[in-house]
Amino acid sequence: MAVDVVWFKKDLRTYDHSPLIDAAKSDNTILCLYVLEPERFDLDDVDPIHIEWELNNAIELSKSLEKIGGSLHFEISDIVTTLSKINSNFKIARILSHEETGNSWSYQRDKLVQKWCQKQNISWIEFPTNGVIRTLQDRDLWKRKRDSRMRENLYQPPIISDCIEFQGEIPSMKTLGLKSRRLQNYPEPGQDAALKRLDSFLNEEAKQFQWAISSPTLAVKHGSGLSVYLTAGAISMRRVVQATNARMEYIRKNKAEIKDPTDWLKSLGSFRKRLAWHCHFVQKLEMEDNLDLVAQNPVIDSNLMRVLDEDRFTRWKNGTTGWPFLDACMRQLSSTGWINFRMRAMIMSAASYNLWLPWRATGCHLARQFLDYEPGIHWSQVGMQSGTTGINTIRAYSMTKQGKDQDPTGDYIRKWVPELAMVPTKYIHEPWKMPNELQETISCVIGQHYPEPILDEIESRKEGIKRSYAARSSKESREISKKVLKRHGSRSRPRRKRSNQKKLF
Repeated sequence: MAVDVVWFKKDLRTYDHSPLIDAAKSDNTILCLYVLEPERFDLDDVDPIHIEWELNNAIELSKSLEKIGGSLHFEISDIVTTLSKINSNFKIARILSHEETGNSWSYQRDKLVQKWCQKQNISWIEFPTNGVIRTLQDRDLWKRKRDSRMRENLYQPPIISDCIEFQGEIPSMKTLGLKSRRLQNYPEPGQDAALKRLDSFLNEEAKQFQWAISSPTLAVKHGSGLSVYLTAGAISMRRVVQATNARMEYIRKNKAEIKDPTDWLKSLGSFRKRLAWHCHFVQKLEMEDNLDLVAQNPVIDSNLMRVLDEDRFTRWKNGTTGWPFLDACMRQLSSTGWINFRMRAMIMSAASYNLWLPWRATGCHLARQFLDYEPGIHWSQVGMQSGTTGINTIRAYSMTKQGKDQDPTGDYIRKWVPELAMVPTKYIHEPWKMPNELQETISCVIGQHYPEPILDEIESRKEGIKRSYAARSSKESREISKKVLKRHGSRSRPRRKRSNQKKLF
């Protein structure tokens, strides 16, 4: 029996699934495959919350496949062993999958699969996905190709007439020997939930997106909430882009019937730009497969000479630095698996410039905290915010300023750092400035109930900036930075800055 193996990876859906559609058109029997690879469980950037989220989405995928005549096979093994077993029981005619831009491990794994396929004389067909263009050498044509792909047709799930039914049991986290931390506000998995969330966002919450996305509290309500679904592939980027375009066009044509149409269009336009940036950053990892292991500018990284101070690292991870707004952000992230983009940048900035911690250790920790961990975006941002690319402005955020801007009353801090619940708003961002008598009165003695600042924030940030600019000053580092810019730099024209523009950091 000749079978087409449809290998599901970061594409856990039946809509807009080219490999599944291609297999359904073939005369071969279909075997839908999802593999849980134990080797991956032990990687530095992988956490049980990632495996559980993918497994939950795969379970929903199996239900969707059943509705169209399919059946999802769950396997716990390395992929080559699994394919060898399938090939011995049946005869694999083709393997069909989407291209995957994962971490360096998944890249090496795919090379092993390609080698195995060549040895077995089996065709492995990989279909393009999202806005990532394979085999590009620079960014000159990337945007045009990406935008063209976003305009391609959307596809309904195919009808499967001949498939091999899965006879085993669906694995559980217990079966896998894994235990994940319980997350607050855990999203509903699956493509139906993703489509529902997309519709809700575009028609209800998106109006405030542009103004709310910088706030760690408002972004929870007015952010899209789609990142976890895009990471698992429960929804295609093309569908999100086209739905956004359709909503904007509807608003333009019906301005008289819609309240504040200009606000809607500005926010949806801002969201659409972020979708493009999503693809832009993942493209970096596609073109530089080891971004999770090697800095884009290794000379700058070497010159920085950052050392892992275990005390600083632990206090940063646990949200006990004595910097209230940063501690609140770290605790929210650990508890929910999510925080907004600006706070992610600030968290990495604090680790890199104030605490002078090496980017890979802090980057791996943050990867394990994010339920929506997308390697291409994450490691690109780690490089940018740690100052190791050489092509980006050094963004050393002031945590106190960010706190006062995004949490002026201190309610966010009080929620996530309950030790500070009774601190007056006047001192909430700098509680160490409270008079001793007040500290005693409210039972919040700094150094006892809540830690003193781990370092002087202003001085440590200044020193970090100074050392970072020094690290990129050599001729060798500048030459490498030029190559990085040519290969990865955005081709969009920068906006002209206004003379009265406020400082962002």
